Amino acid sequence: MRSITGETFDPPATSAEVHSAALQFVRKISEFTKPSQANQEAFDRAVHEIAHITRHLLEDLVTAAPPKNREVEAEKARARARLRYAT
Repeated sequence: MRSITGETFDPPATSAEVHSAALQFVRKISEFTKPSQANQEAFDRAVHEIAHITRHLLEDLVTAAPPKNREVEAEKARARARLRYAT
């Protein structure tokens, strides 16, 4: 078993990707795309904390599976989307 240090993708998720995922999560849960000034501090703190704990989670996970190539997997997803949304 090896630590996946980011996930089963090669290269692993970057800090920017983890932050973007945390921001997307907080926006979805809070239903705010742009919080008011009164909520900005809580919103930013939640994004920071979720990104932080996500990084810890990814560092602690282990797998025996070989890493997947991001570009290959992205192309597979695009191909599935083309089939799904073909007119």
